[in-house]
This record gives sequence, C-alpha cells and structure tokens, in this order.
Amino acid sequence: MKFFAPALIFCGAAAFGQSPQVPAKMQFAGLTLTIRDDARREIQKDVDALTLHPKYFNIKVERARTYFPIIEKIFADERLPEDFKYLALQESALIPDAVSSSNAVGFWQFKESTAHEVGLRVDKEIDERMNIASASRGAARYLKQCNHYFNNWVYALQSYQMGAGGVMRAVGDKDIGGRHMEINAETYWYVKKFIAHKVAFENATSGKGTIEVTRVASSGGKTLQEISAETSVDEQKLRDFNKWLKTERIPVDKEYAVLIPNGDGVSDFGVLTIASTAKTKPSTEATSIQAQEKIEVNGVPVIRAIKGETPQSIATRAGISISSFLHYNDMEIDRPVKAGELYFLEKKKKKADEELYTLKAGEDIWLVSQRFGVQEKSILRFNKLEKGSRVSSGVTLYLNNRKPAGVKEDEDDGTIAVLDEDDSFNWDQPGSKKTTAVVVPLASITKQSTPVEVITDIPVIRDVKIDSVTVSGPSVSIHEVKSSDTLYSVARQYGVTIKELMDWNEKKDFALSVGEKLKVRSR
Repeated sequence: MKFFAPALIFCGAAAFGQSPQVPAKMQFAGLTLTIRDDARREIQKDVDALTLHPKYFNIKVERARTYFPIIEKIFADERLPEDFKYLALQESALIPDAVSSSNAVGFWQFKESTAHEVGLRVDKEIDERMNIASASRGAARYLKQCNHYFNNWVYALQSYQMGAGGVMRAVGDKDIGGRHMEINAETYWYVKKFIAHKVAFENATSGKGTIEVTRVASSGGKTLQEISAETSVDEQKLRDFNKWLKTERIPVDKEYAVLIPNGDGVSDFGVLTIASTAKTKPSTEATSIQAQEKIEVNGVPVIRAIKGETPQSIATRAGISISSFLHYNDMEIDRPVKAGELYFLEKKKKKADEELYTLKAGEDIWLVSQRFGVQEKSILRFNKLEKGSRVSSGVTLYLNNRKPAGVKEDEDDGTIAVLDEDDSFNWDQPGSKKTTAVVVPLASITKQSTPVEVITDIPVIRDVKIDSVTVSGPSVSIHEVKSSDTLYSVARQYGVTIKELMDWNEKKDFALSVGEKLKVRSR
C-alpha cells in the first residue's frame, strides 16, 4: 500500500475509472494535430484500455516518474521534442529487459543491427539497449535522422516502427514539411497508439516518483559490488537498475551511465520490473480452469485467460516469464488480454495445416495467427504484407507456403492485336487526318490494275523486316551530390518525388555520398 499511495494521489482519474478524453486538436512536437471523430473513437478505446486497471496503470506511472527525468535531459541535449518520451512507454512500458516477439530488446526496443547503427554496444559483456541513458540517446539520433528526410515529426514517429523507406512508400511527398496534420481512421495504427499513450499518461506523470535514480558516469574497471560499497546501496538493487552490464566488471572502452537508486521505495521497485516479479499463488478459479483444460492449437499448448487477468498474471499462472509469454503470442507489452481467449505457452508454428483462410469482419492478422497457431511474421511473409497493414474482410490469406492447387500466377496469354483491312485507327495527333490504314504487301500493289493513291504524309516503309523499335523516352540528367544535399532537397530541386529518385537509382535507403551521381528523369 505504501508504494501505490502516492500514485493514487496523482492518478485519481485513472483510479476512479475516469479515462482522459482524446481532444479534437492537440499539439505534438510542434505540430497541430486535428483528430477526426473516427480516429478519436479508436484512440479513446486505447486510452480506456491503458487506464482500465489502476494498479497496472500506476505501476507504469511510477516507472515514468523514475526514468522520464533522464530521458528528458538526453532529449534536450539532442534537441529532440520531449513528447517522444511517451514512445518508450509504448515500446517497452519502461522495462529494461523487455524482449519483443521480433527479438527487439530494451527500453526503446532496438534490434541488434539497428542498435549498432545508432552507436550502441551489444555483445557478451554489454547490452546498451538496457541502459536508459545510452538507449535514449540512440533513439533520439534515430528519430532525428528520420525527421531529416521528412521534416515532419509524425512521419519520423511512424518511421520508428516501419522504417523511413516504408513511410516514403506509404505517403510519398504528402505533408512533407507540414505543420498541421489530420489524424483519421486511415492514419497508421502506430501513430494513433502513440497518441493514446500521450493522452493517457501526460497529466499523470508529473512529480517525483517513489524511486529516484542518480545517473553517474562509470569509473571503468569497477564492479557493481565495489560501487555498492561506495554508495551504501544494496548490490542486488544496483543490478536491477543496471541490467545492461552482463559481466562483473564495467568495461573501460568508454564511459557508461550507472544508475544509483535511492529513496524509501527502492525495496518495492521489484514490482515494476515485470521480468523479475515474484510468482503469486494462482486463484482458485484459475487453478480449477488450469486443471480441467489441456488444450493445444496447431500442436502448441495454450492457456485460457480468465476475467481480470493481465499478461503478467497469465504468465505467472503458467509458470513462464512475461518476456516469453509476449514472445510466444506476438504481443506488445501493453496489449490487454481478453477473458476466454487462448494464449500460447510455447512458440507458435511457422505453418498451419490449413492452406487458406478468408478474413472476417473485425479480424486482423494477429487474430488469425492466434486462431491457427501460426507466427504472425509467417502469415505476413506468405501474403507479402507489412506489420500493421490494413487487410479488408473477405481477403483470402495463405497460412503456409504452399499455394492452393489450381491457382496460378497471372501469365501473358500471348494475344497480339491485329489490324485488318476493315479496322480503322485514330492516330490522335493534332492536325492529322482520320485515315483508314490498310496494310498491304508491297508485292500486291504492283499487281493492282487500279492505281493506288499514295498519301505523302505517311512514310512508305519498303523493308518490312523490322529488327527492333526504338521509342524515345524522357531525357535523363545527372545530379552530382553535394555535402548539403538530401534526397528530399534533390527531389524538390527537380520537381520529382523521393520515391522516383530511389527507383531510378535503385537505392535501398536514403543515404547519399558526396560526389555520388544521381539519375533524374524529366517528366
């Protein structure tokens, strides 16, 4: 009770079931967002879900109060809008060792390759994805790089989930550099989910947390045991806040931010670290259900959720870690569970026994993956879809990599259009006559008794054998890249789109090198 009391003072609305309301207009990172009614209803459902259980909402609030001051300082140093701090809540619920179904790790859910790209160390000794200072700086750099392409923080946000290239393919040049944006039902789901987190937590996370942390630059070569002795902080508590360190001794290659927890609430902070929360005794109802049911879906064991459960409580009841539970079910950490639904206790299969499934109204790819026990990424791959793609009801999905019998790819039927003597053809050129062209072998002309009228406007081709036809296309110019150039600036200079530039030059990303020669086609 000691832990939750301060949270309830600040979070009265959540405690009494009064969710914050999604406004029709709001500010985000210097942009004015106009939120249409269809999107407001959708976002409000997410806000209601986030604040539905005061206990778990307040746990996230306490994490935010502990970690937000560090994030805010780093974002100020990096000149990134402070609003992006809510993205850490969305990505990991501020759990340092959170692992997603796609093996993204840490506060900002970086995959290993992306972590290296933003300068984070990930190896057997260190995983900076679990260091709040290092990871937040990496996230800031990534988001700023994305905004460099779009000059629009909403698109930079969207890029965090689908990559800058994916956003460019999705939106083209729309709202590039914009300062006002409309949020509607068609807006990418990840953006709307972020807005829900900002609305839910914005007015709840002010003030000090029950646990405060001091960030100190590490003295290379020291152990946490030595730091514990110097600071009089329990060694295990130090380890809980510094999970990025995998070895006993801090490496000496550079400075690392070591978190020193302090405050009376430290002994209760374990409940905030879901991965290390102690198991609790299952309820009588849960024990009864578990004893009665032994269910499998696609050969994988599942468990049925009961009313009031959360991902953590189901994982505890099943005897597995929360990270494993989320990974097995392709779930984000803040996704609510639904009573009566089945959740997987082991990894889902890569294929289903069924070959096809027709999507019904209200269903999405994740629901199908749960229904058939197939990994979500497999269904996306079989159907050439990206995560978060909107798929309409009635669409037929492949559930394994075998194509149904009798279904072939579209092929060229080999049909050739033939112009015979009775067909007329409109050349559709200004000033030209609408003339019926008759294709006649030259040899037959010499045999005609009646003179043949020759139209001098049309050249006579005497050699009927044609090896090739050359069609003149748009002219191509070459642009040599300067140090100040970006794909966006080059596209603006020539009046083309970034996507066209990428296609013409077969570019896989937005990187440019000084002196690089870009092909630009005239329109």
